[in-house]
Amino acid sequence: MASYPFRLVNVFADTTFGGNPLCVFEHANGMDDATMQALALQFNLSETTFILPSQEASARVRVFTTGYEMRFAGHPTLGTAHVVRDLLATGDALTLEFQAGIVPVTAQGDVWTFTAPHRGAPRTAAAGLPDAEVAALLGLQEDDLLSSPMWVDTGADQLLVPLRSPEAVRRTCPDGARIADWPVSSLGRKTAYVFAFDPAQPGQVEARYFFTKQGGGVAEDPGTGSACANLGGWLRATGHALPARFQVSQGDAVGRPNRLHLDVAADGAICVGGRVIEIGRGVVEV
Repeated sequence: MASYPFRLVNVFADTTFGGNPLCVFEHANGMDDATMQALALQFNLSETTFILPSQEASARVRVFTTGYEMRFAGHPTLGTAHVVRDLLATGDALTLEFQAGIVPVTAQGDVWTFTAPHRGAPRTAAAGLPDAEVAALLGLQEDDLLSSPMWVDTGADQLLVPLRSPEAVRRTCPDGARIADWPVSSLGRKTAYVFAFDPAQPGQVEARYFFTKQGGGVAEDPGTGSACANLGGWLRATGHALPARFQVSQGDAVGRPNRLHLDVAADGAICVGGRVIEIGRGVVEV
């Protein structure tokens, strides 16, 4: 049997039990794909990461959900960077190699920031469904939409759904009986990131992220860094004035408050950050 140490961290967390949980395996050398996938299912978190040596970056990272491997994901980037800094003594600036590319990550204490891997203009596409249909799938009315939903890709494509008010974000209730009707991403996933700018608090965004589960039903992710990066891509694609800076609140609806920092530079670079808190360590024997 082989022993594999792991750490549990919460990402985008303001408190010990806030943020989005992540399991990080410190050394995945010798671990095959099937074992990685089985461990991700065993821990049953939204993502589990596995650290490997890299010839091009501080470390190579593989990211698994309970059902498949991902090219890139936001909160796994920050949580894994937090562990890599401690393991490899990299200091507060390091790079991580993902299938989607090399991602720079920096820290100020335990607040980490990544730069989205996609360079140049973000990839966008129409939702593929009428606005009214997308709204109905989310339990909303067409007039709740600020503008037409669109696919945005700055590392992993997701459907972004801009709403007129934070109240509409809080009221969103996806129809789990109509999963077959959801539009599908290029990666074969069904997702929706609903968000609204808060007119009462300039610079604040309220967001929620929904995805369809294996076997049926819709789940809600408490904190989604890749979707926050895609919000930066949406700002660029819709001609928002740059530079731009927002704090994004997510996860309150599921009892896991997440606070994400989004910065879009004048040159279009998109950075997403948040605090990482380690809460435990252990070893798996396989």
